[in-house]
Amino acid sequence: MPRPSRFGINMLTLDSGAGWREKCRRAEQLGYDVLLVPDHLGMPAPFPALVAAAEATERPRVGTFVLNAGFCNPALLAREVATTDDLTGGRLELGLGTGYVRAEHETAGLPWHSPGERVDRLARTIEELERLLGDAGHVPQPAQRPRPPLLIGGNGPRMLRLAARHAEIAAFTGGRPARDEPEAKLELMPADELAASVDRYREYAADRPEPAELNILVQRVQVTDDRRAAAREIAALDVGLDEEQALAAPTLLIGTPQQMAEQLRERRERFGFSYITVLDPFLETFAPVLEELAGS
Repeated sequence: MPRPSRFGINMLTLDSGAGWREKCRRAEQLGYDVLLVPDHLGMPAPFPALVAAAEATERPRVGTFVLNAGFCNPALLAREVATTDDLTGGRLELGLGTGYVRAEHETAGLPWHSPGERVDRLARTIEELERLLGDAGHVPQPAQRPRPPLLIGGNGPRMLRLAARHAEIAAFTGGRPARDEPEAKLELMPADELAASVDRYREYAADRPEPAELNILVQRVQVTDDRRAAAREIAALDVGLDEEQALAAPTLLIGTPQQMAEQLRERRERFGFSYITVLDPFLETFAPVLEELAGS
């Protein structure tokens, strides 16, 4: 059976408790399926923000998108995950990644490691979480057994292997570190490179008993009647894409709501992306696309 489409909103800002809850209710009203919180200094703390999101809404699931494993002690994280899953009524989805912003680690007084060492830490964190949360004697117990669904985000071969081995959701950022730029700066991947990552993941996941859900993070939603002119403007922002690549990039939605809905249908067919995440500045902008895709 085809996997149903899902749509998440990655919520980056918290102005007040009341405003946060109202934004969550608005996302539910517009039809979003998952309310997500990233894990960066200067943004809301994920777990309390997700508990508040779940209390303010009824239908959407909630999730981390994604936790920085470098910030986490596995035993303490298992406690946070189990408590949050219980408090949200089993609505939690746990997203994990390696972290990529060196300055955040330095600000937090945490060591900064090489990419390979960060992947090693993530792998150990996942294994320890599965051990702890799968233990019937662990206190507290998560509502979902043996653990909440796991999302792993990344594009490198080792990250894709981890996702193939452990994750119910494989998330593709569609970004990579910009060449000769500060470490926190990312550039967008052309469609053919992202397709190669998806193909590599499928190779690693060939022996899975059930296929994982594939997620893509859309970085920009731009309504326009002139797609090419908008793509030219985006390319001029030095995001790593030329005009033609910007038109085809799965991380960008450009056009009328009808055109954007068709782009998502085509990308689902080509890449297998059934779970689409957009950033909260585009909460309202993406809503007409949701209407176009209702029931798909």
